[in-house]
Amino acid sequence: MKVIKFEKFGGPEVLQWTETAKPQPAENEVLIEVKASGVNYADTARREGKYVVPTKLPYVPGSEIAGVIVETGSGVRKFRKGDRVVALVESDGYSEYVAVNERILTPIPDGVDDEQAVALPLQGLSAYHILKTMGRLEPGESVLIHAAAGGVGTIAVQLAKLFGAGKIIATASTKEKLAHAKSMGATHLVNYSEDGWVDKVKEITEGKGVDVALEMVGGEVFNQTVKCLAPFGRLVIFGAASGEQATFHPGQLMRKNQSVIGFFLPQIMRKPELFQSSFKELLGYMANGDLKLTIGGTYPLEEAAEVHRLLQGRKTIGKLVLKP
Repeated sequence: MKVIKFEKFGGPEVLQWTETAKPQPAENEVLIEVKASGVNYADTARREGKYVVPTKLPYVPGSEIAGVIVETGSGVRKFRKGDRVVALVESDGYSEYVAVNERILTPIPDGVDDEQAVALPLQGLSAYHILKTMGRLEPGESVLIHAAAGGVGTIAVQLAKLFGAGKIIATASTKEKLAHAKSMGATHLVNYSEDGWVDKVKEITEGKGVDVALEMVGGEVFNQTVKCLAPFGRLVIFGAASGEQATFHPGQLMRKNQSVIGFFLPQIMRKPELFQSSFKELLGYMANGDLKLTIGGTYPLEEAAEVHRLLQGRKTIGKLVLKP
């Protein structure tokens, strides 16, 4: 079977389109013929050797897969050949076939295609728990969502509205992306590539600042976002897409009882009571039409390197998907 892998850390050029043996499912595993693989900033961080946890080489990236079960292990009870499923995996998503334990599978509902299904697990669960579990967003509170036209951002804007947020302030770097965020439910728009965007956020909140902020850019954007927090405000950091780490002085949080909180989805996945209930809630929103997933582009698997360039160049809107 064909896979995308890398044997050294570096830019998109280290991604190799190569062939390897098709996996065989163990007793409690199924073999999935992958129909769609999700692309995320975590994949680029893995490739650069900058991920939250160490990446052992060689490595096949990809943590979201949607597809069809083509073979089952002898101990599999809940699924059968021909079932359409979606899963979060530790690695190997950029492959034609993946063997996974049946306990991490979720059936794809009727009426949901592969691209939509693969766009939901990582970014949907991230947006949900960043807002609700870590950010503790309450009805009526204001929220600042950076990169609001991205995969997590477009879902976070919609969930913030569903959770009853008051002012939903979306930031992006272009008019096109801001218009998209508005169509998803953002109440206020700010271009964070322009000078004075912090002042605009303060103006929107009548000088108070925001109750919850979602930050995944890093560097100076992080420091400027801290300045946007209201008293008792919570900033949830879930990435550093710019590749820049911020210099931060935590003592500055004391004066207004503010918090900076880290988020890492695998920790949520280790708590079944958090993961299972929230994923069912997200699927319910999709089934009701309350949650719309934006597919920014679908590309052949062998073009993974170019897709990484597009993602890191901030030239995309919504979810990027690879199809073997």
